[in-house]
This record gives sequence, structure tokens and C-alpha cells, in this order.
Amino acid sequence: MAVIRPFSAIRPSEEKAGKIAALPYDVYNRQEAKEAVAGNPYSFLRIDRAETQFDDSVDTYAPEVYQKAHDILWGMVEDGSFIKEEKDCYYIYELTMDGRTQTGIAACASIDDYEQGVIKKHENTRAEKEQDRINHVNTCNAQTGPIFLAYRANASINAVVGAVKQGEALYDFQSEDGIRHRVWVISDEAQIHMVEEAFASIGEIYIADGHHRAASAVKVGQERRKGHPGYSGEEEFNYFLSVLFPDEQLMIMDYNRVVKDLNGMSAKDFLAKVSQLFDVKPAGTGQVKPDKKGCISMYLAGKWYVCRIPKEEIPDHPVQGLDVSVLQERLLSPVLGIEDPKTDNRIDFVGGIRGLGELERRCQTDCAVAFAMYPTSIRELFAVADAGLLMPPKSTWFEPKLRSGIFIHALES
Repeated sequence: MAVIRPFSAIRPSEEKAGKIAALPYDVYNRQEAKEAVAGNPYSFLRIDRAETQFDDSVDTYAPEVYQKAHDILWGMVEDGSFIKEEKDCYYIYELTMDGRTQTGIAACASIDDYEQGVIKKHENTRAEKEQDRINHVNTCNAQTGPIFLAYRANASINAVVGAVKQGEALYDFQSEDGIRHRVWVISDEAQIHMVEEAFASIGEIYIADGHHRAASAVKVGQERRKGHPGYSGEEEFNYFLSVLFPDEQLMIMDYNRVVKDLNGMSAKDFLAKVSQLFDVKPAGTGQVKPDKKGCISMYLAGKWYVCRIPKEEIPDHPVQGLDVSVLQERLLSPVLGIEDPKTDNRIDFVGGIRGLGELERRCQTDCAVAFAMYPTSIRELFAVADAGLLMPPKSTWFEPKLRSGIFIHALES
């Protein structure tokens, strides 16, 4: 069963936590990352995206960039910006966005559980993206960004979390995007044991977000095992930094699609094609979001339409039955000629956090049609992973995003 163990985190000093915490490295391009760190000398992006400390002529993946990340990280440990926990603990990490709260456990998960399928994935990874984080972890000798994991809610874990949250938070700050972040430490031995035993009774853990970070952490651990042929399994490189959330608290947002052209058709002809495939009705005035599974909103030639998939035409299959799969197989591929959405530069993906206005904006600038999707559910994600299958690219968008820099897992003391 799942091995989810406490660890001695390297974490920010209390007065600097809000300044250090940063969004994950992969939500920024290089210019955006540079702008984010320009006004904040403590931002963890200086470590997660150390190319921000160089002129643009220096390659993002140059060896000196990873070395700079190492130097900044351990320099901040030396100057007291980060401190090392004196004992192995669990941490409670609570995020509140728009009045909705989700509370996770920061801990270390086992690379063996990942390889043996106890920790389940639902996305493929790309080797070049893995290599970046492999280099970062190896050079820093630490995992700096947590993997977002999900599990089926457990009463024992809920009880410990509820009890510890009655006490004063270690950190309590609001990030620039209005999200409140609070952290507590689970240091009582009885409570640590209760959490560890509860996770040991859970048969499946799921990667919600962070597939590349997870795959990279596992490969670093495998490589270090080769360099330590007498390893015991207790070494830190056998584990990777995670925050685990109960499924009942998680929210998946829509992950929408925009397409740059209509594959040679006029808007009128394309609408006629869509109407042959779906039950299409004009939405009237204003924006319209899909209201249930099997419903897709389409923005075309300045107008919104509601496209419904007849229930009997939705395949009874964990992947093929997803709305994003139905759209791809019925419309994007045969009508618009987008065979592989992972590689076709005619399609782009817009996270639901950006709103329907962003879809309209894209159609007024560089795109011809947009599709707003009903969010994939956590149950659908679990079903795909349990079946050992993979979702289409860009099927899930989780909010709020976990901050990097609040918890760091050193691979060697």
C-alpha cells in the first residue's frame, strides 16, 4: 500500500514565506518569469527558473543556469531565509480561493510506489521536459516543487488535519492572485503515526498535476540507486516531494480549445458541419458556459453556440467517453484536420482560469473558433488512471496552483 512518509523540510523563515512562495516554474515563459522576479529578490522563481538571473543570450538549459539555482538555494539556507526542520514531520497546506478551501498533507512519496502503480498517472511525459527537472534536482541536490497528488478521502487523516488546524498556523499569507495560503506542522509522534498508518491503508494515489516532476524525481532516484549499490531504501533519494489532497475537496476547471483556422471552410459551412455532428443551438446574447457533461460551448464568427452530444452517442469508456475525446474524434480530427493535438500548431489550449473572455479575444486576434469544455471530473480522472489508460493532452486544469518554495526536500543531508 502507499508509503507516504514525513520529512525534515527546508522551508522559509516565517517572515519571508509570503515573499518566497511562487507559482510553479512551468506556468511562465522566460520573459514572464523575468518580470515576476524583477521586483521580488526573494521569489522562488529565481531558483526554479534561474535563467532569470542571466542575459537572454544564455540558454535556459545551460549548466551554469542549474548551478546558479543551486547557489541561490543554498545561499538562502546559509543566510537564514530558509531553515531546516529539526525532525521529520508532516505539514498541512491549506489553500483558499474564492471562498473554497482545499487542505493537503505535504509529505514524501515513494518512487517504488510510482513504479509499481500504487501512484497512478493519467498523462504521458516528454523526455526533454523531464530532463530539465532531472538536471535541476541533481544540481540543487533537492526537490523544489511538489507533485500534486490526490487520494480518496480518509476519516483518520481528516481527524488529524482538523485537530492540528485548531492551533496557530506556521504561515498565513495571501499571494498576489488573492489566494490565501496557510501551513501547520504535524510534529506530534502519535499524530504522525496515525497519518502514516492511514496512508498505508490506501491502495491508490493519483497524480493530479506534476507528471513531469514526478517522472524526473523517479529517474533521479533510480540513478542515485545505481551510484549507491548498497542503498537501504531509506535514503531521501528514494522519495519525492508531494502534497496530497482528498478527492472530495478538489476542483478541476475546464481546459478549453482554440483553433486558428477552419480548414478551408467558411464559418457558415463549418457551422453546418458541426450541426450534423451535435445538437447545435444559438446561445442568444452573451457568453455561455457548458452546464453539464456532454455539453460544449462554441464561439464562432462573433457568436456563441451550445453543442450537445446525444447521451447515447457518448462511448462507455474511461477515455473515449471524455468530452475532450469526443470533440477530438468527432470534430477536431475529421473536420478540422487536427490529427495530433500534441503537435499540431493550429490548435492551442486555454485554461479555464482565464475565462470565456480569453476565448473571445483569441478569436478576434489569431483564431477562428473556440470550444469551451465542461470540466473533467476527479472521478473521470480516477477511472482513467485505474484502467491504466492516459487522457488526451490538456484534459484537466487544477486550481489553485500549489506554490513552490514553501517546502523543499533535500536528497542528502
